[in-house]
Amino acid sequence: MMATADTYLEPELEQAGKPAGPCVMVLFGAAGDLTMRKLAPALYNLAKAKLLPASFAVVGVSHDELTLEQFREQITRFLPAKERQSDACRWFVDRISYERGDFADPATYETLANRLRDLDKQFATGGNYLFYLATAPRFFAEVVQQLGRSGLSSQVDGCWRRVVIEKPFGTDLDSARALNSKIKGILVENQIFRIDHYLGKETVQNIMVFRFDNAIFEPIWNRRYIDHVEITNAETVGVEQRGGYFDTAGTLRDMVPNHVMQLLSLTAMECPVSFHADAVRNEQSKVLHAVQHLDSEDLLERCVRGQYGEGVVGNEGVPGYRTEPGVSRDSRTETFVALKLNIDNWRWAGVPFYLRTGKRMAKRHTEITIQFKNSPTELFRNTAMHRMRNNQLVIQIQPVEAISMNFGAKIPGPILRVGSVDMSFEYSKYFGADAYTGYEVLIYDCMIGDATLFQRADMVEAGWSIVDPILDVWKALPPRKFPNYASGTWGPKEADQLLEIDGRQWRTIE
Repeated sequence: MMATADTYLEPELEQAGKPAGPCVMVLFGAAGDLTMRKLAPALYNLAKAKLLPASFAVVGVSHDELTLEQFREQITRFLPAKERQSDACRWFVDRISYERGDFADPATYETLANRLRDLDKQFATGGNYLFYLATAPRFFAEVVQQLGRSGLSSQVDGCWRRVVIEKPFGTDLDSARALNSKIKGILVENQIFRIDHYLGKETVQNIMVFRFDNAIFEPIWNRRYIDHVEITNAETVGVEQRGGYFDTAGTLRDMVPNHVMQLLSLTAMECPVSFHADAVRNEQSKVLHAVQHLDSEDLLERCVRGQYGEGVVGNEGVPGYRTEPGVSRDSRTETFVALKLNIDNWRWAGVPFYLRTGKRMAKRHTEITIQFKNSPTELFRNTAMHRMRNNQLVIQIQPVEAISMNFGAKIPGPILRVGSVDMSFEYSKYFGADAYTGYEVLIYDCMIGDATLFQRADMVEAGWSIVDPILDVWKALPPRKFPNYASGTWGPKEADQLLEIDGRQWRTIE
């Protein structure tokens, strides 16, 4: 059943968003894949939506030997072909400049400072700079410290300076704390934007609207009515060209402290006192600190790891993980993780959160499933076609952004029969939507200084504190059988047993 009512927007939301204030965006790692595939198209989409300021410019910084014309050509290739001659595209490309440099060389930052002064004069950008670190993680602290030494991070005369840092933010709790310490030695917290592109997705942001702006859901969003929560993040791709990095990281490090914990905290948080950034992040932080840490005995029962072997994905044969480029032939790195976690607070006591994330799975799909408890009595248990059902609320995040509710209803006819009904809507069909990268809202928020959708230092460390004990045990106890699931499946059988032992099962994703 699809929602078909006409779209209704609150009057204040019908108004166009205001452009961000004057600024220059500096892209470190400008010749890399992230910049080309995500950041440049996102900036162009903001330009089309008239959310970039008229006083705006972009500087790319990379070690690649590129002329300005070559860099602009590379950027343009990742913009929509039919729009490359449009006024918006020309406006955007004309504001792009490029500087070659070594991230560890102070001369790079002296050259950059001169370029920024010139752009301030040319485009009236007011000395406001947004530095985006689309680099390898090993450069994060180095770039920030060089920005400090060069004076580029200093906020004087009413101008602002902000730094966007991509994941992974550390490789464990100690390294995350060390990185936070180095960065906060140069910047104050409100200058730091630790980005997670998942939070740029409409459905993720809508979790808070869905919960706190609809009186029918929040009263039942607790242990009295919810049996359990499932969070699935499944990818059909393997490690592609990231084998060298991934084989030293693994899925637990790569996905759980950031993406998965963000989804968990938004699902489980208490209502903030306001929608201001710190009010929201305070509640997310409380949830992460309330997650019960697993001891060594718990780990054997509540944690599952897997590694994909060869198999079939989308009717195409694919290799196993150990034969991927850059991967050790006897690798013990996990490409799949499933966890059972409990949150030790009043709202969620006794409600398990089952999490799974992996590569080379049956379908590219990310969702949050809220599984409600059974009704107290089976009033219709003797009716035809009846079977015990739990109501489900499913928040789909990718590739389709949608929300659906499953419930029982009488099947038409003279005989009382109970069937299952799905009531759902997709964002693109209901509201209409353009193609976005997921970075647009996050970049715009950085420009206006809204940190609501970005991780704070304590949130990063809380996420790692959940993961660290698992890393320690897995390091001490090598996996007994890898690979243990075929590509194109939903992971190892132990992930199913994680729920089956509790009399539950994962929601079937079709």
